[in-house]
Amino acid sequence: MTPELLDRLQAARTEKRPVVLATRLPEGDQALLPDDEAPQAITEAAREALRQDRSTTVEADGQTWFLHAYNPPLRLVVVGAVHIAQALVPMAAQLGYGVTVVDPRRAFATDERFPGVAVSTEWPDEAMDALRPDTRTAVVTLTHDPKLDDPALDRALRSEAFYIGALGSRRNQERRRGLLADAGVPEEALDRIHGPAGLDVGAESPAETALSMLAEVLAARAGRAGGPLREAKTRIHAEPLTEPIAGPLAGKK
Repeated sequence: MTPELLDRLQAARTEKRPVVLATRLPEGDQALLPDDEAPQAITEAAREALRQDRSTTVEADGQTWFLHAYNPPLRLVVVGAVHIAQALVPMAAQLGYGVTVVDPRRAFATDERFPGVAVSTEWPDEAMDALRPDTRTAVVTLTHDPKLDDPALDRALRSEAFYIGALGSRRNQERRRGLLADAGVPEEALDRIHGPAGLDVGAESPAETALSMLAEVLAARAGRAGGPLREAKTRIHAEPLTEPIAGPLAGKK
């Protein structure tokens, strides 16, 4: 690896940007992807490797490339230090998510109620600006208070968060869509909101609701619908990236 490429890789990891180090085998030529100058096929293969969070080997124009995925940690931003959050946070942590609880109500957002996770008492829009959700981030709003949930959703919809969910009745979801649309949020962006958040498992208790929401987060990240496995036509586990790709990565070092 050249010093210049190593510096770029280290900078990407410091900035928590997802990147792929592509190495041509056996020659050892390397490139950092995604890269606008690289052929589209291998760039898309790199994006898929990042999405699946899996390093893999691909064939391109008769050449073999090893794609080493460097992803930042998965994150979950929970807006609302409520009872459901107390159930959701430890579940998400067990799945490897770095969790941040956001709630300006200091009586709720305490280290005692949420031990071992980051707690922010900033207003949700300010907290979201600081957290900068990316493609490895899920955002859920739980307060049912438009003064807290709506600004967080507005910021999340401007980000690349892979999942944006909001608790609330169907009537409240429609009201929320109207308010966000009036604030200038495009219709296609509003369609990114999973609301009411969660899979239809008949959840009633806070823990059941948290489980339902986290299951939908996992399904969204895997690109699955979240239905019964016995009715699924795809593999039970996420599929590895195995399809050959076309197009060389010539001259990329």
